Amino acid sequence: MSLFGTDGVRGEAGVELTAQLAMRLAMAAGIYFKKNAISKRIVVGKDTRKSSYMIEKAIGAGLTAVGYYVIDVGPIPTPGVAFLTNDLRCDAGIMISASHNSYQDNGIKFFDNNGHKLSPDEEGEIEKIYYDEKLIEASQKKEMEIGKAKRVDDVLGRYIVHIKNSFPKELNLNNFRIVIDTANGAAYKVAPLILRELGAEVIVLNDDPTGENINKNCGAMYPEKLVEKVNEVRADVGFACDGDADRIVVVDSKGNIIDGDKLLGAMAVYLKSQGKLKNNGVVSTIMSNKALEDYLSSHKIKLYRSDVGDKHVLEEMKKRDLNFGGEQSGHIILSDVSTTGDTLASAMQVLAYILKSKKNSSVLFNPFELYPQLKENVKINQKLPFEEIEGYSEFMKSLDDLGLVSLVRYSGTEKILRILLEGSDEALLERKMEDALKFFKDKLR
Repeated sequence: MSLFGTDGVRGEAGVELTAQLAMRLAMAAGIYFKKNAISKRIVVGKDTRKSSYMIEKAIGAGLTAVGYYVIDVGPIPTPGVAFLTNDLRCDAGIMISASHNSYQDNGIKFFDNNGHKLSPDEEGEIEKIYYDEKLIEASQKKEMEIGKAKRVDDVLGRYIVHIKNSFPKELNLNNFRIVIDTANGAAYKVAPLILRELGAEVIVLNDDPTGENINKNCGAMYPEKLVEKVNEVRADVGFACDGDADRIVVVDSKGNIIDGDKLLGAMAVYLKSQGKLKNNGVVSTIMSNKALEDYLSSHKIKLYRSDVGDKHVLEEMKKRDLNFGGEQSGHIILSDVSTTGDTLASAMQVLAYILKSKKNSSVLFNPFELYPQLKENVKINQKLPFEEIEGYSEFMKSLDDLGLVSLVRYSGTEKILRILLEGSDEALLERKMEDALKFFKDKLR
């Protein structure tokens, strides 16, 4: 059984992601990271799911069993763990979160000593160790070689200062009204605090986590209440986090939800105008609308595409020596500030753009029109390799022959097939999406 998906290990807590699995996985990770250990310390953070307590203790047990000193930092955004891993000179970082999934699920994400997500090869090495019974047994420590764990709450301030320092010092948020929806998740403390310390009037939604209400009809996956509140209080802008605060949804002053591709395009042009867009390039994924590519090209900015997933975006950024990229879904990476998607780092740059331009957010973040695009998610029972699906090649070719851009892929974390179609004829798109839904439902259910 493969443990790792597109973003770490994820599954239903207590069913697929058990305490036993988490402890053994932590032991395997500890054995792997010890090969190049410098500090013999690993930082562990979590979101606000009830099951995060169970997994946190299991990970602590696994890491200390193989001799690691564990720094537990409690609820913190995923990018906060990435930052602290490097800032505290740890050998690795671990985040316990299932991101935007509902509370029943949970996940484990790993970062190397630079705060970067692991490559598939590195995850594969940990997986090999996980299944190596003799190595696991031989690596367990005894007596004074057993590690220890300590809860350290004050390091959260380091991340807060880091994010505040990414906001231009000549600017402030005085007389600026912001609504933020923290999704009852990992940013429920830090997000309002940062914005208020910069001078903003902040209206906070969903900042009362109970262990089961993370992402529940709120946050980045459900921004409708954010839209209502922005309109109600006449805010200058609204932000929504997901459960671990590594993606952002922006709502402008007129209550419009800003499309992720439009946000990427607007921010890329802004960064270029400030001389902060490295090598005049941006990375997005194969999911992005071609209108983004054309818009960037008109500003002499090159768009490079990666596979879906912010770690793939970052790999492409490193390959091209770029400092800006992201996904249509709201994962935005500003690598001068963060090594992964970061709601708060992104919000700082959005706010800086609004203040420096002296224009309304509803004008700034609608820089081009998207080409018609349809997306559907299909619940499936099995993930057959596409080449094994009878008639798959012929069906996909029929879409190509009609001049449609098409993308079909499996979710890395759920039993879901994602279908994307893009083209200039909306009626044709709708007809072909119906055909696609019927085709794949028949084959995969």
